[in-house]
Amino acid sequence: MNVAIILAGGIGSRVGADIPKQFIKIEGHPIIAYTIKKFEDCEAIDAIEVVCHHDYIEVVKEIKKTYSFNKIKWITEGGSDFQHSVMNGVFNLKEVLNENDIVSIHFSASPFVSNDIILDSIRVARQHGNAISTCPCYLLYGTNDGEKSLKWVDRRSIVTMSTPHSFIFNKIMGIYDRGIKNGIIDSIEPHTTTLMYKLNEPVYFSRGNQTNIKITTKEDLELFRGFVLVNNIKLL
Repeated sequence: MNVAIILAGGIGSRVGADIPKQFIKIEGHPIIAYTIKKFEDCEAIDAIEVVCHHDYIEVVKEIKKTYSFNKIKWITEGGSDFQHSVMNGVFNLKEVLNENDIVSIHFSASPFVSNDIILDSIRVARQHGNAISTCPCYLLYGTNDGEKSLKWVDRRSIVTMSTPHSFIFNKIMGIYDRGIKNGIIDSIEPHTTTLMYKLNEPVYFSRGNQTNIKITTKEDLELFRGFVLVNNIKLL
């Protein structure tokens, strides 16, 4: 089984809206609905879990009903940050999934994801145990103060990271079990990859592209609005 875990627990303060950015409507539909639709339509995804801020659980239930998202099987309360939301989502599936099942973790505010990106993430995770969607850096400068550059950085040594992050289920369970046992979950930057580096776990790359961004700013909202209009995307 391949399960998508959609993270919808953030508040998205940099967008400047009065609701979390994943629930902002673009052409009449919440961003999270566009994102879930990508996984609902992906033939490789068998089920979806939404990890949601507790104030929006009923909203997600209504979205499931409105858009007939039949693959949504679980709606779970999120945690205080990315790490704890992922943990909540993963641990909620502990009695449901088999050890060799795949979980693909994805931001609800990343609706640009494509079917090819999802499929390659699952493929690499199946082969190596984990997969982080990445793409090369094409323009890059080094800076120490954010105002000027005095250093050249070899772009071949850097990749940009996005989601999905996919894992064989027993692998991610093992990562979090070790993190909890070693008492390091709350002492590092709250991301799964940071924990993996701390545990000396290799991070494998799957194929992404530059369009698969996470909506973070007001400009990103307008970019996605244009994407929806140009591609005539319909949810209903």
